[in-house]
Amino acid sequence: MHFRKISIYSLGLALVLTSCSGKKEEEKTVYENTKFAKNDQNTVHLTDKQQQTIGVTTVTIQNRNMEKLIKLNGKAEIAPSHISSVSSIMGGHIKSIHVISGSHFNKGQVLAVVEDPQFIQLQQDYLVTKAQLEAARLNYNRQKDLNSSKASSDKTMQTALADYSTLNATLRGLEEKLQLIGINVKGLHTGNIRSRINVYAPFTGFVSKILVNNGQYINPADTLFELINPAGLLLELKVFENDMNDVKPGQEILVYNNQNPEHKSSAKIISVVPSIEERGSATAIAKLSSVNSGFVKGMYVNAEVSISSRYTPGVPNEAVVSFENKNYVFEDLGNSDYKMIPVITGTSDDQFTEIIKADFLKNKKIVQKGAYSLLMMLKNKAE
Repeated sequence: MHFRKISIYSLGLALVLTSCSGKKEEEKTVYENTKFAKNDQNTVHLTDKQQQTIGVTTVTIQNRNMEKLIKLNGKAEIAPSHISSVSSIMGGHIKSIHVISGSHFNKGQVLAVVEDPQFIQLQQDYLVTKAQLEAARLNYNRQKDLNSSKASSDKTMQTALADYSTLNATLRGLEEKLQLIGINVKGLHTGNIRSRINVYAPFTGFVSKILVNNGQYINPADTLFELINPAGLLLELKVFENDMNDVKPGQEILVYNNQNPEHKSSAKIISVVPSIEERGSATAIAKLSSVNSGFVKGMYVNAEVSISSRYTPGVPNEAVVSFENKNYVFEDLGNSDYKMIPVITGTSDDQFTEIIKADFLKNKKIVQKGAYSLLMMLKNKAE
């Protein structure tokens, strides 16, 4: 009786070991005992057992309407043409500063006040020259009348004309200088001469940098402020290589920032840099449709590009496999031989992947189910 129990136990153990051994042998049949046709590193041959295990099915290139939503990300930057350095036309001491870094300002707003005695001298020279010019004008008219009756010489009249012309040119030059520093010469007289001038904002925008402080002496070449014109805000977006054919200048896109993802603003792609960077992406430049204070220089942004429906060739997603950042399909050559072919993919959705320049695959049998298993076999072969 005891002997029978041992025999039954031994028999059961033998059956279990046989079952495990059978499963391992089946796996080896699929992945290790693979034969390769014609010694081609891109072609694999399946045995009857492998065909049954993998269950290969095939399709052909087909056309269908596709829509695609491409998501991009990048940063907001300012075009160099919209970053301005502001300086004073003439040197002097900074009397006061009316803005802080990051503050908003309007066109014509006073940014700072500069003080120097040379401003007084310039206004004084203008008023003196203006008075001298009036006297020279009267003298020239008098000499011209006298010369017409030969009561004065031609030389005297010519000297009077030269004095008048010289003073007139000097006055015009002083007038231009005063206008450059913001002093209106039409209302200037001896009672309102001032020692200070204002530095005005040339446009509406934001203060990026303040490079001076109160009391500091500045030269005409010194930069006082760096100003940003938000109208020059650009979005530098990364476009992956697979999406390059779908992202084009002129496309309308929606953009948003991470702080407020529900609020989306419209923008337009104005250019795509025709080069691929080391990480496999290109740069698309977009511009907001209207000035939006919610986007500032250096901010990370996201964008959505909606590709309109189009009729395009492709295959089911399952038929496309990827290896080392490249895409492939397998062609059924017949007689259980399958060849891996590189392809360029385009738009894709939840079921279908576009194949770019797919004419060479026309009428070929493309593996759908089993494509990944065939790829694994080729990888094992390579190893």
